[in-house]
Amino acid sequence: MFDSIIFDLDGTLWDSTLEVAASFNKVIREKYPCVAEVTVPELRSQFGKPLYEIAENLFQNVPKEMAYQITNDCCDYECIYLAEHGAKLFDGLEETLEELVKKYPLFIVSNCQEGYIQCFFQAYPHLEKYFTDYEYPGRSGKLKADNIRMVAERNCLHNPVYVGDTQGDADAASEAGVSFIYARYGFGEVMEYEDAIDSIKELSSKLE
Repeated sequence: MFDSIIFDLDGTLWDSTLEVAASFNKVIREKYPCVAEVTVPELRSQFGKPLYEIAENLFQNVPKEMAYQITNDCCDYECIYLAEHGAKLFDGLEETLEELVKKYPLFIVSNCQEGYIQCFFQAYPHLEKYFTDYEYPGRSGKLKADNIRMVAERNCLHNPVYVGDTQGDADAASEAGVSFIYARYGFGEVMEYEDAIDSIKELSSKLE
């Protein structure tokens, strides 16, 4: 029996791909006009990966240090943009969180930069009350498996389940020693998982 739920963010709670692309391309046009703009499919394929890996994949035609700088500048503006504009919440999200929090403490662990989870809550402040804690590499300096363990340890969780949408999420959950539920409606394809959902609304019944 699970005693808590840890969520990924992108592809699990919301889809910010369109908004992230818009914010990235505004920065690229204004500061790096010689660099090709990014597309929505390119970004979607990178969500859930560490930022250094995203930088190297998106900006392959420039030196790595420049790719990191472009990505850092884009991510800084991305948080400002998302806090103001929001993004697409998956259908039934708040109703599901409201139901789940009656039985489980809820958490977020995402492979994101400083300010990204915060901008999710700034855009949708009514959702913050459902979550007890969150962690991410931009604050901890650690990747997802360690951040899952960190959240579990500091909140005295004995049997959490991680809900995410990519193979990286599944690998991190396995490395952290926690069960994994595949959000099949998200961005990635996962080979092995304990269970799967095709909508966030299915999660409550899966845990019963």
